[in-house]
Amino acid sequence: MLKKIYLLLLIFPLTCLGMELPKESVVAGGVVNVLLLEANKPAPVAHFLDKRVLVINDRGWWLAVVGIPLDTKAGRYDLKVKTAKKPMKFRITVKPKKYPEQHLTIKNKRMVNPNPVDLAKIKADRVILSKALSTWSKQAIIDFSFKPPVEGRLSSRFGLRRFFNKQEKNPHSGLDIAAPTGTKIKAPATAKVINTGSYYYSGNAVFLDHGQGLITGYFHLNKINVKIGDMVKQGDILGTVGSTGRVTGPHLHWNVYLNGTKVDPALFIAKDIPRLAAKNKKKKSKK
Repeated sequence: MLKKIYLLLLIFPLTCLGMELPKESVVAGGVVNVLLLEANKPAPVAHFLDKRVLVINDRGWWLAVVGIPLDTKAGRYDLKVKTAKKPMKFRITVKPKKYPEQHLTIKNKRMVNPNPVDLAKIKADRVILSKALSTWSKQAIIDFSFKPPVEGRLSSRFGLRRFFNKQEKNPHSGLDIAAPTGTKIKAPATAKVINTGSYYYSGNAVFLDHGQGLITGYFHLNKINVKIGDMVKQGDILGTVGSTGRVTGPHLHWNVYLNGTKVDPALFIAKDIPRLAAKNKKKKSKK
């Protein structure tokens, strides 16, 4: 069976099998799409690094869409799959990737070195957010046809090693799109609102559940236009761009989570990245 699957992968790339899928990037912070077995068998259950993985039926084949944690070292890892008959393993070889550095100056020094009161708020935020991000809805059909949540300038890419006021902090966990305050932020695809709130670092935020651990987050909003439990479709307004939380200016910070890990949102809107990135050139030409 494995030889048959590998042969099919060579003849028919996964993007040709049916639905629109995230662009593959088998590196830390990337996504890999793994063909498992024919869908004439019951749905398998897959785990990567002990986290459950999204599995869909794509035109007669069970397919796993796997997020690779940003702190994963280059090397070989197993995708463990339980089927109705016997367990299976699929080897994923993570390639090395070095993300560039980014140095930023934050005027509000408490956003770099929080005081005890701030730390208590951060701790409380983590409890709430951890619960939201652990959401797992048994959704058979996942809408991967994402569109950019806001039209603007691609100001900061995923994975950058970040230095705030010369202090190294956690790597950049999402995609930043700069736009004027009040610019509308739209749902990239069909989803359910699972969390809204005001958080220390993220400011005003919204989280959407797209099914089976695929979750998206929208940070630093000026206004929030949705509430927990709302069902949204592609293009519905979630809120507006702002500069709440830890920021250097108005922008949307957009996170995408798969199997409990942050992955590069650019892989979900690969066709749109050149257009958003081109706006940086226009900005430089005006100076």
